[in-house]
Amino acid sequence: MSKKHSSSSTVIGIDIGGTGIKGGIIELSTGNMLGERYRIPTPSPSSPHAVARVVKEIVDELMTRPDAPAHDAPVGITFPAIISHGVALSAANVDKSWIDADVDSIFTKELGRDVQVMNDADAAGMAEARYGAGQGVKGTVLLITLGTGIGSAFIHDGILVPNVELGHLEIDGFDAESRASASARERDDLDWDEYAVRLQRYFSHVEFLFSPELFIIGGGISKRSEDYLPKLKLRTKIITAQLKNNAGIVGGALQAAVHFKLTK
Repeated sequence: MSKKHSSSSTVIGIDIGGTGIKGGIIELSTGNMLGERYRIPTPSPSSPHAVARVVKEIVDELMTRPDAPAHDAPVGITFPAIISHGVALSAANVDKSWIDADVDSIFTKELGRDVQVMNDADAAGMAEARYGAGQGVKGTVLLITLGTGIGSAFIHDGILVPNVELGHLEIDGFDAESRASASARERDDLDWDEYAVRLQRYFSHVEFLFSPELFIIGGGISKRSEDYLPKLKLRTKIITAQLKNNAGIVGGALQAAVHFKLTK
């Protein structure tokens, strides 16, 4: 569609995950969510048509609220896949029929308005860089999410370098996320000391490759950061994400606003 949009201080962000699809209205100047987020379980099977219908249901609900953006405002959508020019090149925790699908076109058609689609970890990284733990940090900031796999976002001087899949680095002959993700800790029944050894190997390698100024840790396991972060010995400062489970929604909304020139 790509048209000039009405000025709006708010944008809807949608975060698509393997178990739930959630959305909220984001105030662009602060990154705050206005009101409660709205969540619907991810349909099974999570086919393009089924997911698009749920996204529309969430957007329709959010548009009834007093803080809703203009009716022609774009929607930012995060998706668990490598996204290149709006097309999914992978599919993590969603139906494999998404691979090679034009995600941007699917949602644009369903919602009847412009959308901006991006990888979910990239969205979280953008949100943390603009509004959260990485705000104002110069140089390279790496957001690493520890969950079912390992997600990553590479930010340099506040600018996103998209689709950096650092969870798939090969370390000691293994795909990194197969050894150091939160699900790997549960699968192998590791205590925190044992898990910290694997995290140390992973973060030491990433630190050597990129010499970042800051690591930001996201994902559900970030709630237990006191159990493992103090055990890591790194030159780089390492802290937990501030926006937690809302980071994807915030980052998706921010990217849509930047892409369609609602904000810088």
